Amino acid sequence: MKSWSIYLVLPPLMLAGAPALAQNHAGHEGHARATPPVAQSQKPASEAKEDPHAGHDMGGSTPHSKPGEDPHAGHGMPPVSTASADPHAGHHMGAMRGGADIPTGSDAVGGRMAETPPPAGAFAQPAHAADLIFDPAVMAASRKQLLLENGGMRVTGVFIDGLEARFGDGVESYGWKAQGWTGGDINRFWWKTEGEGEFGGAPREGEIQALYSRAVSPFWNLQAGVRQDFRREGEDTTHATVGVEGLAPYWFEVGAFAYLSTEGNLTARVEAEYDQRITQKWILQPAVEAALSASNIPELSLGSGVTSVSAGLSLRYEIRKELAPYLGVKWTRALGGTADYATAQGQDADSTAIVVGLKAWF
Repeated sequence: MKSWSIYLVLPPLMLAGAPALAQNHAGHEGHARATPPVAQSQKPASEAKEDPHAGHDMGGSTPHSKPGEDPHAGHGMPPVSTASADPHAGHHMGAMRGGADIPTGSDAVGGRMAETPPPAGAFAQPAHAADLIFDPAVMAASRKQLLLENGGMRVTGVFIDGLEARFGDGVESYGWKAQGWTGGDINRFWWKTEGEGEFGGAPREGEIQALYSRAVSPFWNLQAGVRQDFRREGEDTTHATVGVEGLAPYWFEVGAFAYLSTEGNLTARVEAEYDQRITQKWILQPAVEAALSASNIPELSLGSGVTSVSAGLSLRYEIRKELAPYLGVKWTRALGGTADYATAQGQDADSTAIVVGLKAWF
């Protein structure tokens, strides 16, 4: 019986507070659903049908209740359109830099805003705004130092393109090819060397070059200088050298050089190679080279035209970026008059060799 007496006492209290609750949350649909079921069941029929938006100005409608009854009474709500509103309405999207100068669906003025040239007053002051505050001489020295430390400094690099042993046709030989440079971004001094010989003996032939290099574009260098050849048999030769090398589209490393000897013989060399990465460590590198001569040079066993072509394929593993051993194969073929000279001397016009070598740079 005690529990029943409590049940009979609670409803009047809840009924007494129900109007206040209903008024405090008038117009809030979510709160109306949260009203206790007991309170809802005890509401008078007139209050149960009360407008949930009573007192809210829904875009010009007359309030349904007195301001004193609802804390939200008289609050004007903006008109709500039933049409789907454009989320970018009023935003001039065509004015974004880099956008096409064409009308868009959300444009009110018809395309990207026209970019006008800067006013004449923009160039009335010094080129560097800091000169207005600090001593221009001090700022000029600071800019010179900044240029030196960020691109104008002298740097040096050494690249061992190949230090290798060759095995083929019953002959074991060695070869080398290296280059390096010192200087800045635009002007550099380059040196290059390459040669070959048989194991247990002095180099059969080799060369060394000293070149001035100037960057003529971001990926190409124009080089000129001298080349000195030395041979185990025959006379050494000196050449004037001019050529270009750089990075062609699709990452082909290309070089083309012409050589004019002190005897007036003109020769040339064209070479290209490409690094095909299989993984971050394994790189497959094809390479081709062609040598040319403008005339017959009997003392060098060279005929006119394309004297020889060579092609190689190597697979290297980068222990680290600066050190990579490799294994490959190299094929060389003498052509034209050069092949005739080789045959006359009892040599093969073509040869194939397995190469084991090392690439490094520092």
